[in-house]
Amino acid sequence: MKSITLLSRHFSTARQLQNVVLPTPKPKFTQKSTALTEEQCVEILDQYPDIKTLKKLHSKIIVDHHPQSNPSLGTKLMRAYAACGEPSLTRHIFDEIPEKNVIFFNVMIRSYVNNHLYYDALLVFKTMASRGFEPDNYTYPCALKACSGLDNLNVGLQIHGAVVKVGLDLNLFIGNGLVSMYGKCGCLMEARRVLDEMPSRDVVSWNSMVAGHAQNARFDDALEVCKEMEALSFKPDAGTMASLLPAVTNTTSNNVSYVKEIFMKLVKKSVVSWNVMIAVYVNNSMADKAVNLYLEMEKYKIEPDAVTIASVLPACGDLSALSLGRHMHEYVERKKLRPNLLLENALVDMYAKCGSLREAREVFDRMTFRDVVSWTSMISAYGLNGQGRDAVALFAKMRDLGLSPDSIAFVSVISACSHAGLLEEGRSYYKLMTEEYRIIPRIEHFACMVDLLGRSGQVDEAYSFIKQMPVEPTERVWGALLSACRVHSNMNIGLLAADHLFQLTPEQSGYYVLLSNIYAKAGRWQDVATIRSIMKNRGIKKMPGISNVELNNRIHTFLAGDQSHPHSEEIYEELDVLVGKMKELGYVPETDSALHDVEEEDKECHLAVHSEKLAIVFAILNTEPGTPIRITKNLRVCGDCHVAAKLISKIVEREIIVRDTNRFHHFKNGVCSCGDYW
Repeated sequence: MKSITLLSRHFSTARQLQNVVLPTPKPKFTQKSTALTEEQCVEILDQYPDIKTLKKLHSKIIVDHHPQSNPSLGTKLMRAYAACGEPSLTRHIFDEIPEKNVIFFNVMIRSYVNNHLYYDALLVFKTMASRGFEPDNYTYPCALKACSGLDNLNVGLQIHGAVVKVGLDLNLFIGNGLVSMYGKCGCLMEARRVLDEMPSRDVVSWNSMVAGHAQNARFDDALEVCKEMEALSFKPDAGTMASLLPAVTNTTSNNVSYVKEIFMKLVKKSVVSWNVMIAVYVNNSMADKAVNLYLEMEKYKIEPDAVTIASVLPACGDLSALSLGRHMHEYVERKKLRPNLLLENALVDMYAKCGSLREAREVFDRMTFRDVVSWTSMISAYGLNGQGRDAVALFAKMRDLGLSPDSIAFVSVISACSHAGLLEEGRSYYKLMTEEYRIIPRIEHFACMVDLLGRSGQVDEAYSFIKQMPVEPTERVWGALLSACRVHSNMNIGLLAADHLFQLTPEQSGYYVLLSNIYAKAGRWQDVATIRSIMKNRGIKKMPGISNVELNNRIHTFLAGDQSHPHSEEIYEELDVLVGKMKELGYVPETDSALHDVEEEDKECHLAVHSEKLAIVFAILNTEPGTPIRITKNLRVCGDCHVAAKLISKIVEREIIVRDTNRFHHFKNGVCSCGDYW
């Protein structure tokens, strides 16, 4: 076999001592106790004692049995130290053995691999070959695992050549190692070739192929391999679920159902299996299912880890499930899972999405380390909640501390300027990004600039900006312009924007509704009818307005005109009372928000039962006076509901926080944080 060229060796330092918890009691003795027989020493070592016991035993073995001349005790001592996370002590014993054999080398290589010291493992592998020891069917799988850990395809290829030469390429464990190595190194065709040529395969073989696809962000392909293994009567297990985790992403509803089927069939569900299923739901916009699965996990008393919490928190944010998010934060503190950058960023994002800026900032300020993601999340939170000047100040502080904002950070700060009407500041940040930081604008930046200009009433300039873009405008860009045309009643440019949108996304109902809004505000009901007719002929249905509100860790969902809720009668009675009080304060329904060419009275009735009004009334009836009310809506809040929410906040003396598709609205004492600018 060719000699293997490795990077210079980095000698490992002793790792922090860690006890290995076993269900059986640990053997205890003192150094003053009588001599232990070799059989007694072996029995204790086979139980993998804790580090303190192991060191005492090691001292006695040195005195009584001379491990240098006793290969069995020597290898067992090495394994025990490796299991305690002490590969440096394993190496010390290895170096003192004068007469080494293949077993000693195998144990040393495995010790390094199991403790993620892959360079050291391959160095021992190279030394073994140079000293004339022939690697065996136990050596190669560990060496291949080291190659996988280092993404070292070059050494992996050399090992593959060596095993073919000695006829070990048909060995099941070596075959599994080759599949895993090729997959980890991104060589999926080679991994598949090895798998197909294996004379016998087990679940691990298939899981290795699944992992290869997952590690290369090919989630759907990984699921196809799962289906193939099932067709060949190999049952997916917890290892299969764990293999999927690196690539969980948006996929088809059929694939979501398939992963759920695998999960439900598992006899033993590891924490990783739960994490995968939660991640699948979160990545496929099934926040309610993710939250319910987490609650089920708690019910079964399965202890979540940091990955579980970091996976579920975005779902809590999507649903504005603040109580559950706080409950999970308490768990993080209780279990001392901090500091953990991924987890803390998820907490900041969750509180921000729930509209609780104070708690988001508290987590942010307590972080021992912050990356650009942390700063961007907080800047974005301020922007979405209408506190553009705070967002701008935080962006400046980030730069003062020496952090270079990335392209996403600029999206957040320009967007924050847009929501707060900070036109000149937004322009300056776009210039800073392109001229000082030399960041090439992406479509997200162009869309933000169109939104910034459009919201500020510069609709003509926004349209000119689009015409000068170096790339083809997307749905997002034209959508921002159409929204601006609706706000500022610009019919001519609105029609141009709508025309582009209907070509780009002919089945997206939201843009037909926006154009309908423009016509409705102008009283052009015949044009509204035409739009509705086009939608009907094309089979396009308006997305129903849905509002969610959390109560006692349960999400309650309302649709416009919804009467399916158990408390519907009570809700509608209270809503009638509130509407009466609102009219006493001067409320006049904004019937322009109703897109039907019907009598004014009918429009008023239609507006009265919008989903956010029902959700707000439900929360008023079922929470303590003075408690903030948090609502999440899947569409933009209409003008009438915006006026109504302001008045209701004044009547019931409550803060009402509504998150729609554009931003947060904090209604308090009859005023909205957006300044009626959304």
